[in-house]
Amino acid sequence: MAKQLNLYLIKSVIVGALGGLLFGFDTAVIAGSLPSLRTMFALSPLQVGLTVSIALVGTVIGSMLAGSLGQRLGGRGSLRVFAACYLISAIGCALAPTWTLLLVSRFIGGLGIGGSSVTGPVYIAELAPARWRGRMVGTFQINIVIGVLTAYLSNYLIGLAALGINEWRWQLGVTGLPAILFLVMLFGVPQSARWLVTKGRIEDARKVLFAIGSDQPDLELVEIVESIHPERALQAEPLFQWKYRFPIFLAMSLALFNQLTGINAITYYLNDIFSMAGFSKASSALQAVAFGLTNLLATLLAMTLIDRIGRKTLLLIGSVGMVASLCGVSAVFLTHRHARSLLPLLVAYIGSFGISQGAVIWVYLSEVFPNRVRAKGQSLGCSTHWIANALISGLFPLVATGSAAVPFLFFAVMVVVQFLVVLFTFPETKGTTLEEMGQKLGIET
Repeated sequence: MAKQLNLYLIKSVIVGALGGLLFGFDTAVIAGSLPSLRTMFALSPLQVGLTVSIALVGTVIGSMLAGSLGQRLGGRGSLRVFAACYLISAIGCALAPTWTLLLVSRFIGGLGIGGSSVTGPVYIAELAPARWRGRMVGTFQINIVIGVLTAYLSNYLIGLAALGINEWRWQLGVTGLPAILFLVMLFGVPQSARWLVTKGRIEDARKVLFAIGSDQPDLELVEIVESIHPERALQAEPLFQWKYRFPIFLAMSLALFNQLTGINAITYYLNDIFSMAGFSKASSALQAVAFGLTNLLATLLAMTLIDRIGRKTLLLIGSVGMVASLCGVSAVFLTHRHARSLLPLLVAYIGSFGISQGAVIWVYLSEVFPNRVRAKGQSLGCSTHWIANALISGLFPLVATGSAAVPFLFFAVMVVVQFLVVLFTFPETKGTTLEEMGQKLGIET
């Protein structure tokens, strides 16, 4: 592997990670758009829920399709498709004359979110040297939290502009600007050497390794060829085999716990959570910005630690902080006292999440499967993530209507379960090459 980071490699990683920024923005922006959407289309509570969840339906389908699309088109080609989905969605949302067309546009955006959540981390992992892989794949998560923060800030600033009933068009449509940038920049990055080898394009793979600054490109190419077994990869080896049971368990459990911590339900309904505690609309919007900023800072800190102390240790540390803060939020809603402590408690929660689950999930999912089924494995993990997201986010307002404390207590219990599962079953993957991972996980070749 390269002894020094190569500028072409850095550029390729940054471009691959831009899908994360759009992912984060599209995920969080709906929180500030709901008030004006309710007015514009006279939406019932059920229709409001569908407006939020229709994008999640798209993410599930997009994540399921991404594995096979990634094997066919490669990471670069797949990301171009999903960049186009982001752009079409932004234009469609901004110009939608009816609620039905708005739903269609949000569904298309969901395809982009789900697809890029699979393809982006895999593309980066296949380019990155082993000792920098955690930090490089982590740039995808950094871009997600930057996107979330940008969405909260954008919603707040657009709200100050007093645009009236069309405020939501600007909030949802502004995503088109980074989508165009993402699509254009994807025409200046390479396919990964690993994907090229699976297609039998050995010489092209060698050229990519030279271009990204591999210290021993010929030796690395031999390792890739030996690990991938091109003849088997071309036969589209199925993922669901007994020998892959452990990485399947790791991917699905990590993805489920990511949502059972409550992260996306809290992100989508953050303004409503503050409102339930008695805060005004403007105050809620500003506190959402503080929430997003903390997430970013925690993720940046995690990126400096993930290749030093490891993925498993970060998951365990973050679990302790999340349990404490979630229990505190529950106490606020149970006692109806100390509402001012809600912001610091949620800030502590998102800080604990950002330094653990938030930073680890996309890195870990991109590592635990062998080369020949990595795209399918990543797709399985991401589709599990998005299905759980849709279910939990859909149920959150219904459960919180009965008692706002109940969902937070549930999330706290799930984090305790996560701590135990990670402690006793999760292997550490830091510093292990993708070619060595199969042996470490006991996968038969």
